[in-house]
Amino acid sequence: MLDSTESSAGFVWLVGAGPGASDLITVRGLRLLQLADAVVCDDLVNRELLNHCLANCEQHFVGKRAGQHSAAQSQINALLVALACAGKKVVRLKGGDPLIFGRAGEELQALREAGIPYEIVPGVTAATASSAAAGLPLTHRDHSSAVVFVTGHQCAANTNVLDWAALAQLRATLCFYMGVRRLPEIARNLTGHGMTEDMPIAVISEVSLPTQKILTGSLRDAEKLSVGLIGQPALIIVGEVVRLASFAATIPDLSSQARANSSAHVLA
Repeated sequence: MLDSTESSAGFVWLVGAGPGASDLITVRGLRLLQLADAVVCDDLVNRELLNHCLANCEQHFVGKRAGQHSAAQSQINALLVALACAGKKVVRLKGGDPLIFGRAGEELQALREAGIPYEIVPGVTAATASSAAAGLPLTHRDHSSAVVFVTGHQCAANTNVLDWAALAQLRATLCFYMGVRRLPEIARNLTGHGMTEDMPIAVISEVSLPTQKILTGSLRDAEKLSVGLIGQPALIIVGEVVRLASFAATIPDLSSQARANSSAHVLA
């Protein structure tokens, strides 16, 4: 609860920072940032949010990207426990939503084992932000009755973690997180288990930022869709709902300073 900020005991809030734009954090998350003694921040979090912190707030950067891990998860867990045990009010700031591919489960387990009180503050996740940017619904009564979130880290052809046959046969929208490097493999796995090569897909990178890109095509376009996007935060949407995409060419400027327009590219 927010009233926990009035206590002298240590406390940890796992806060979702949203998908990119600094104004997509929740009001609750922003208020906690303004009260925190320490912030433990992921790499994909918009650094503009840290401007709302107190002048004496400790800032710890522990972001992870493929091949560029700055801190092991065990170290992050230990840091959260140590800060809270020192009586600090800690915000663990995570991109998107803390509970969707954010490894929050491991951090919560560490906090529970140490007897540290905590609260989870949800955030806008990449799948919903990306579908909104592309102007397509994740669900539609004529096209998709379910949504599946999948981590791209487990999409290699030589792994048996995912049931590709089930994914290919579901009447569902598939949202692959962190999967750009695996996009050709994702397409091969889906088509190899019965999904048509004509199934439309959208790849949305750096969603909600001025550098946002929206690429659309079909599974047969997977190879060329992934070119040039390696290393960029991106989400892949696979499903009939992509045919309904109708995205604006620009993001309206809501700030006092002019910002570059988003770009949108469509593959025929």
